[in-house]
Amino acid sequence: MTSSAGLTSPGTAGAPAVPGGGRQDTLLALNNVEVIYDDVILVLRGLSLTVPEHQIVALLGSNGAGKSTTLKAVSGLLPSERGEVTDGSIHFDGEDITRLEPSERVPRGMSLCMEGRHVFEHLTVAENLVAGAYTRAAKESVEDLEKVYQYFPALADMRARIAGYLSGGEQQMLAIGRALMSRPRLLMLDEPSLGLAPLLVQEIFGYIKELNVQTGLTVLVIEQNARRALEVADHGYIMEQGRIVLEGPAAQLQENPDVKEFYLGLGDEGSRKSYRDVKHYKRRKRWL
Repeated sequence: MTSSAGLTSPGTAGAPAVPGGGRQDTLLALNNVEVIYDDVILVLRGLSLTVPEHQIVALLGSNGAGKSTTLKAVSGLLPSERGEVTDGSIHFDGEDITRLEPSERVPRGMSLCMEGRHVFEHLTVAENLVAGAYTRAAKESVEDLEKVYQYFPALADMRARIAGYLSGGEQQMLAIGRALMSRPRLLMLDEPSLGLAPLLVQEIFGYIKELNVQTGLTVLVIEQNARRALEVADHGYIMEQGRIVLEGPAAQLQENPDVKEFYLGLGDEGSRKSYRDVKHYKRRKRWL
């Protein structure tokens, strides 16, 4: 089923089409995934999505929608929070990784930047970056370090500084750089704009897009800042209450009336709505 805006309802998801025809190879696929915490709290309710290779995919939703849980399911981190995948499957590059340990997923080419950055505050910038290459040979890590400094020249200038004294934007660059040190095929970012000023958010998303264009890196980004995420993404998913409720090319999602109202804060004519307008808004989301 397809809406008038050209967007797809959940349940019809295949790999998004490539401009000019054809399909992209799927790198990551979640098929009807269900996640439960503490044996009783159902968070993901049959969630399905695909991430084509060499694309940026944005997963959008409000607080509590299940976005971070989705990344933890993909990364294998759920058991540390008493959660588990109780149904469905997760495939990476065609292989079922649903039950793999996190340490077995990283060498396959998966890397996660967790919400809040989580740099090693007592180590220098250079030491943080080297720590991200723990799965690689020493010679390779030296080469990777130079590449990260090319992508993020500011980190090269700060290589001897203690990470705990960096600004929020600098720490976010460091977290992304550290993730790149493992040479991932899939980079997952959990709320990279969290706590950053608007100009820094724009800069961080600019780096993400540049990495994708220059290296072909596949990116799955979890965001509440829908505007910035959709500006750099190729494809987007809207998540509500543990389910995918809407998906489509990022450009079409930006023009969808419901997405404008509830995630971009814009009215039907594209004007920004005031807090009073939003507070008293009566129209319901069409997908609920």
